[in-house]
Order: sequence, then structure tokens, then C-alpha cells
Amino acid sequence: MGNDRSYFFAGGGTGGHIYPAIAVAERIADGQRRSPITFFCSQRAIDKKILSGTDFEFFTLPAVSASVRPDRFFKFVFGFFKSFKIARSILKPAAGQAIVVATGGFVSVAVVFAARSLKIPVALINVDMVPGKANKLNARFAQQAFVHFRQTADYFKKKHVAVEVVGCPLRKEFADPHGGCVIDELGLDTGKRTLLIMGGSSGGVNINRAVCELLDSLSGFADDWQIVHLTGSVNHDETKGGYGDTKIKHVVREYYENMAGLMSVCDLAVGRAGAVSVAEYEASWLPVICVPYPYHRDNHQTLNAETLVQRGSGVIVADEKNDELTAKSLSKRLLKLMGDDTLREKMSKAAKESARENAAELIADQLGGIS
Repeated sequence: MGNDRSYFFAGGGTGGHIYPAIAVAERIADGQRRSPITFFCSQRAIDKKILSGTDFEFFTLPAVSASVRPDRFFKFVFGFFKSFKIARSILKPAAGQAIVVATGGFVSVAVVFAARSLKIPVALINVDMVPGKANKLNARFAQQAFVHFRQTADYFKKKHVAVEVVGCPLRKEFADPHGGCVIDELGLDTGKRTLLIMGGSSGGVNINRAVCELLDSLSGFADDWQIVHLTGSVNHDETKGGYGDTKIKHVVREYYENMAGLMSVCDLAVGRAGAVSVAEYEASWLPVICVPYPYHRDNHQTLNAETLVQRGSGVIVADEKNDELTAKSLSKRLLKLMGDDTLREKMSKAAKESARENAAELIADQLGGIS
């Protein structure tokens, strides 16, 4: 990587589009401290929340998702061209030595179009099994795509873009998690095993409500287990109230920053199956019950989760969109795994053997050579 190269990351709307970019940007910053690094993100609150915790400069763009509804379509068109104009004005001064790295989400498309209008090379980072609409479109203008799963390469065959399977870039702390401070901050009991429940960066209302339905079934584990439940912001108060006077020790929070440290001290997890989450489970050697998000048309979270099932480190419980049905299936899996140390150890070993920890370094090293 040349010291004079400028790196622009474009993506947002979910943590899954931002965290991999941060992971790569961290490695670039470590290796070439004089290289300017800039992020383009959406106006969604989650983007600002994540990027404000870094040292990287970022710009929010008014792009919105596409829709065939007339009112939303015109808003999409207006937002796209305004975002294109803003991105182009920021990219233009660095055009001779810049590269744009798109990670997906509707906001990335305007930046990629701006980059191509300035003849700036484009690379993609695609961590989900099935590329979203944005990265499928971005691939038409990209020189290189870095993907998490081998199967993803098939989706880019007709795009004439070079594809390399590297895994999912993870933030540096997953290579060196600090679990001790987590125990102190959350007041965890070191004599008990810990169940981690989470719904992703935007929360998982269906998971939260299902867990509240099944808490009574876990009362027999009160002497040996404790729960850390990260609810997200959508129904935090409702979920916290749902724990009531449950016997099992619990900590209920909206969000927790040090996820690497938290995962390192947990014994079992329940969560969504975004590609970043899947990679983090494996990097933390954490057995997991995946409850894939059920509203994506391409069902990509289920496909992501199936890779963990195939490797032996995870199981799947369907989100039935009905609290009672989901709770019944989830309770059955929890009772089995919480009560079987040998099975959890076997799953943890499988996660350890499958983890790929150098994706961020590989991508950072190669970006400097793309032209």
C-alpha cells in the first residue's frame, strides 16, 4: 500500500455493512498512518452510533432505498442524485490516488457511481452469502470483490469482477478480547455459565419477546447459569419488564460496545445470523442457536446460519413470527444445550476449527494494488 493512497468506504444502514469496513480501515491505519480514510454512510441512527465510536471521518448521505411507489420513488431519485453530487465533490480532490470500497446498502451505490465518473477504482466487500441488490449493481463497476463464503462467488460470475474468498473482516479486538473488564462492568458471577441473547445492531423484537415467553422454563438452571440480554433500542423497556422476578440471574441492556470481550466470557449464544455475527461466533469459539431474520426475500440469514450447522458449531431455530411458537422451539434447544456440557464443548471446538481470523489483513494488503 502506498502512503499517498486515499481510502473511501461506502456502506451503511446496518452494522453488517459498517463493521467489516471498520475492520479493514483499522488495518490500513495501522500499516499506513498517513493514508486518509473516509466513510460514507446513511442517515440511519445506527451508522452514526457506530462510526462516532471510531477515529475515522465520515459523511452521511441522503440516499434512501428504492421503491416502486411513486412518492417513495421520487424520494429515492432525489436522494440518489444529491448523494452522488456530495460524494463526487468529496472524492474529486483525491481522484488520482483514491479507491472506493463498497460494503453494501443503498447508500453505497451513489458513491460507486461517483467513483466511476471520476475513474476511481472500486472494490467490494460482500460478507453475506447472497449479495444484496446494491452490491449486485456495484459489481458491474468493480475491479475486485472480497467475499466471506465460497458460494457467494457464483453470484458474481456474470459481473466480470475478480472474486476472492477471504472470510469476514473482524475488528481487531476479536483477536485479543478482554473479558475481565466485561465481568466487572456487568457484575457477572464467575461461578456461573453465561447465556448471551442478542438480536443484532438494530435489535430483534421477535427474539426478545420469545425469550420473555420461555424464561420460566429456564428456572431449573438458576444455580448454574446467568443471562446477558442485549435487546436493541426498539423494545428494551418491554423486554426488561418481561424478566420480572425470574429466578435466573440476568443483565438486560440495549447495547454493549465490547462485544469481543463479552462473547469471550459466554458459553452459549442466541442471536440472528447476519454474516458478521456468524464470523464473530466462530472467532469467539461460541456455540450458537441462530434465529435467522425471517423478512429478507433472499433468506440470506438462514443460508449464513446453515454454514454453522454444517460445521457443527450452531443450530437453527426458525423465527415463526409468533412469540409462542418461536419460544417453544427455542426453549427445547436451550434446555438441551444448557444441560449438556459435552455437546457445547464439541460445538465450541468446531467453531474454533472453522474461524478465519485474517480477512481484514488480507483485504487491506490487496486494496493498495487495485487500479
